[in-house]
Amino acid sequence: MIVGNGEIAEGAAGEIDAADMVVRFNDCRSFGAGGNRTDIVAVCNTGRPARAMLSSAEWRKSPPVAAASEIWSARDPRKFAALRAPLALSHPELNDFCDDYTDQFTAFCRATGKRHVVIDQSVHERVDEALSAHEPGPYVVPSSGLVVIGALLLLHPDDDIAITGFGHTGWDGHPFAAEKRLVDLYVSLGRVRRVASTTPILSSQGA
Repeated sequence: MIVGNGEIAEGAAGEIDAADMVVRFNDCRSFGAGGNRTDIVAVCNTGRPARAMLSSAEWRKSPPVAAASEIWSARDPRKFAALRAPLALSHPELNDFCDDYTDQFTAFCRATGKRHVVIDQSVHERVDEALSAHEPGPYVVPSSGLVVIGALLLLHPDDDIAITGFGHTGWDGHPFAAEKRLVDLYVSLGRVRRVASTTPILSSQGA
């Protein structure tokens, strides 16, 4: 079960908590109304989001982060080191976007007895390739949510992979319209399942 930070249907909490593995994102805004089980917290391990999480005692001690046995860094440092120079030309306002905090997440995991996983840059590149067929237009990087979906499709190709809390909206550096088309394709092929949505009770932006 991959739980984004977007709208989650009333009644989905039970299904989320009954899953064999639950992945949440960053500050885990889905926690509570979207169930409590949290096995993995996937984080943006570069730039301002990473700095904000690591500097926050509230994040470090929050129930979902405390419950998680693994932290997944969605951004391979090698990939983002290679992106720094081209982004300095195309998006100079993102001057700290590629600042890497992977080592600090590793240290946090060691201190708290968690496993730290860095999603390999090959997953990012496979996601870029898959998006290319869905008219993404210019974008900076895929969302962490899509990178995690891509990673789990590789790791667990025969499992039931369900998603909820994905509104496919948010920062304009992510190609959200193309991401929705790609996820819809995965759903039509039976590779991913969307949890049935009825009355939305959360309204934050997607992962």
